[in-house]
Amino acid sequence: MHGTGAGIIVSAQPRGRFEEGNIVGVGIKPGTVVQIDPGVAYQSGRPSFIPYNPGADNDPAVGPLGVLLEDSPSGFSALVALQNGQRCRVYYPLPGDELNMLCEGEAGTGSANALTIGERLGIRNNTGKLIAQATPTAAAFFICNEHIDEVVDTDTLVWCTRA
Repeated sequence: MHGTGAGIIVSAQPRGRFEEGNIVGVGIKPGTVVQIDPGVAYQSGRPSFIPYNPGADNDPAVGPLGVLLEDSPSGFSALVALQNGQRCRVYYPLPGDELNMLCEGEAGTGSANALTIGERLGIRNNTGKLIAQATPTAAAFFICNEHIDEVVDTDTLVWCTRA
């Protein structure tokens, strides 16, 4: 994670768009890639958001992809998960925006569970967490900006740039 006590957005002047909505699901952490839930009607003019769910890992999204932000207006950090029905803020990043993104912990030891600078990151289906791309055939959603040795099976906030 870039910066002590940093939030999800790292860029000094983010260029994307902000939106408010409601969370559908339990324990969704800031830094998760989310999409509008097509099965839930707008509530008070606001959409409901679910973790990225297009069908398979690294598949292109249907509709815009946002990033769940921390609930800083309520005093919570980027480490506190949001719960079902909770009001949320989502940021739609543009290429070049820097964010602390939630990366899925990988099984393995040594370099098997390390993310390196410049590594291409895709999105895990149904969780919205970033994962290392095994092959460069799919377009990367984010590029890793730091070397980090992940703890096995522990999700980590990682400093990334929107590709």
